[in-house]
Amino acid sequence: MVNLETYYSFPNITEENCRFMYSPDEGRTWFVIFVPEGSYDIEDINKVIKQKITQNGYSNQITISANTNTLKAVLILENGYQVDFRPQDSISSVLGFNNDLYTTDYQESENPVNILSVNSILVNIDIISGSYVNGERYPTIYSFFSGVSPGYKIIETPANLVYLPVTLDAIYSMQTVPVLLIRTSSCLTYGERTYQLGFMCEKFK
Repeated sequence: MVNLETYYSFPNITEENCRFMYSPDEGRTWFVIFVPEGSYDIEDINKVIKQKITQNGYSNQITISANTNTLKAVLILENGYQVDFRPQDSISSVLGFNNDLYTTDYQESENPVNILSVNSILVNIDIISGSYVNGERYPTIYSFFSGVSPGYKIIETPANLVYLPVTLDAIYSMQTVPVLLIRTSSCLTYGERTYQLGFMCEKFK
């Protein structure tokens, strides 16, 4: 592989972790916000929540930000607002908070934020051999970690080209899957993205 171009659009918010539950009146009334599936950083999550609270007819008394020194999230509640992270599909897992009820004015998450859902991106192509992932055969020609933030373009150019044997005498068609992901749970999953790939082939005697 010579180069790859795509966008960082791997979702870290899905239906499994999209719920934000809050009360504007010290727990007497509760509202639920469902953050749409997508790829967010902490600032994006804060903007969505503030927008939804305003749409519900309340003033913005909740702020979520990042502490770059501790790598944790900061939750600021004002004027009797409360946040309930106890539901199983709560967004707390992304922000690093426990599944608990939060009522104090200022609190930091108990755990580091888990904003990046992807550990590495594996570029697969079905006409090569001789490649392994975690001890198993995979048609992986290149692996890398994306250094860009969600929503930005990924431009990856390998510093050293790696040549692997082609399994066909003639190439009539080729399928590529450049988004085989290794997540933090060490689970390999496929995804579909728009991408551009550049390859180099050489004949060895």
